[in-house]
Amino acid sequence: MELDILRHSCSHVMAKAVKQLWPEVKITIGPSIEDGFYYDFDKKEPFSDADLAAIEGKMREIIRRNEPFVRQEMSKPEAEALFNGLKEPYKIELIRAIADEKVSTYKTGDDFVDLCRGPHVGSTGEIKAFKLLSVAGSYWHGIETNPMLQRIYGTCFESQKELDDYLKDLEQRKLRDHRKLGPALELFDIYQEAAGPGLVFYLPNGALLRKIIEDYEKEEHLKRGYQLVITPHIMQAELWKTSGHWDYYRENMYTFKIDEKEFVLKPMNCPGHMLIYKSRVRSYRDLPLRLFELGTVYRHEKAGVMHGLLRVRGFTQDDAHIFCLPSQVETEIQSVVEFVFTTMKVFGFDKMDIELSTRPAKSIGSDEDWRLATDALENSLKALGLSYEINEGDGAFYGPKIDIKLKDALKRSWQCATVQCDFSLPKRFELTYVDVDGSEKQPIMLHRVLLGSVERFTACLTEQYMGDFPLWLAPVQVQIIPIREDFRTYAESVRSALEDKGIRAEINLRNETLNKRIRQAEVARIPYSVIIGEREVASRTVAVRKRRDGDQGAMSVDDFIGQVSQQINTRSQ
Repeated sequence: MELDILRHSCSHVMAKAVKQLWPEVKITIGPSIEDGFYYDFDKKEPFSDADLAAIEGKMREIIRRNEPFVRQEMSKPEAEALFNGLKEPYKIELIRAIADEKVSTYKTGDDFVDLCRGPHVGSTGEIKAFKLLSVAGSYWHGIETNPMLQRIYGTCFESQKELDDYLKDLEQRKLRDHRKLGPALELFDIYQEAAGPGLVFYLPNGALLRKIIEDYEKEEHLKRGYQLVITPHIMQAELWKTSGHWDYYRENMYTFKIDEKEFVLKPMNCPGHMLIYKSRVRSYRDLPLRLFELGTVYRHEKAGVMHGLLRVRGFTQDDAHIFCLPSQVETEIQSVVEFVFTTMKVFGFDKMDIELSTRPAKSIGSDEDWRLATDALENSLKALGLSYEINEGDGAFYGPKIDIKLKDALKRSWQCATVQCDFSLPKRFELTYVDVDGSEKQPIMLHRVLLGSVERFTACLTEQYMGDFPLWLAPVQVQIIPIREDFRTYAESVRSALEDKGIRAEINLRNETLNKRIRQAEVARIPYSVIIGEREVASRTVAVRKRRDGDQGAMSVDDFIGQVSQQINTRSQ
């Protein structure tokens, strides 16, 4: 039995249960999705947790009766008349949008019929293990000016064991949810009402974490021959018209006027890098030219799609553009892919999936350019011996791309790294280089990001480690806990010694018990605590406690610094 058919059938059972409990509710659509199913309802009062329990109970009654799913085909006028009689306006709108002359419905029992192309399981009794999970708001057709509906999410499996395993996994996801861990650990927050949705505030620990990530990236890019650049946050609209973004991406761009000229709050960094390339004559000897920027961009995402740090309106990309000769393209692509794998391993991700996305329906550039670009990406993956999937029609409007999706501790995929091969934008910006024979030729450009956006990657890291970061990434690496106030002077000397060696430390002198302060360090996910009492002051030592492993015994400050520094320098996980 196909799981999506089972789940879609379960969504129909849920819709029938809702209609039996609240006959006045209007039904819309209820598809299966990756992890389950949902159904959208037009109901004035919000569904409560008690309502979900009642719906589940009614669903079990329907399943016990083993009611068949009966398919019926009819003309569109007949279907309109049927759902008009049932007072289901959303179904009538859907019928009118169907191109075919005939439509199909499914009847469940004697009192419920739904517009649906199917297929379904034979009868409700085939549904063995299901659970309703949550309720969320959803606009009809996803358009903000349409009515707000209530979406009930659920999941369904072929066996109770599979369901139980999934629910355990779901609990782990809740514990790892970066939207909760971020504020709790003073990493980041979004003050939606005060500042606006999708705009991230980095709190003290998060700002430190971001600095660590960005410092690593800058260092590694410089080692690999990239040049650092910084471009403005606003640029004239003409630049985006030249790039093609004005025609293909305008609804996602923030625009405004200055001195009667139209400007754009940049949604991506590429046009700025084009101007830097054009700032002087380039020779074939200058290529490949690799420009790298941690560039903050802004995109007008719809309110309904924003999700913590994973989908925001303002974010920073670790963006690079590589301008190269035709003979250098595949070597550069391979170097980027290897750079991605090296970087992800350093941050603790060692499993990745690769997709090659091809030309979308709406695009710019010639067929020949698209063929050359796609071949360059595919040949590079083959040369590296990497397996990949073809994602038809999902490339950027200006070129095909390789997407590298990392997998976290819960085997979830996250889209982060991308490499795009672009013949079109260099042509649109009239980029050239002087070749060996003195003629002017057009370079080929690669767009690439390693982490994707710093915000999304920070969310991935937070959920991967549940906020319990490896020592080298931890915003605070050591908490110093003097047992009494009069040990402050020695505690400050220990902190100074740690900080002199680049170890991030803080002193906890709160007016609370020792055990409570140790517990605070544990809750804050600080890797090491060092306790300072009378004995430690007298012997010039520290009593070391490692998170999760407990007491490590007393050692000299120098020995402790050596131990911690070794772990930091090797970036051990």
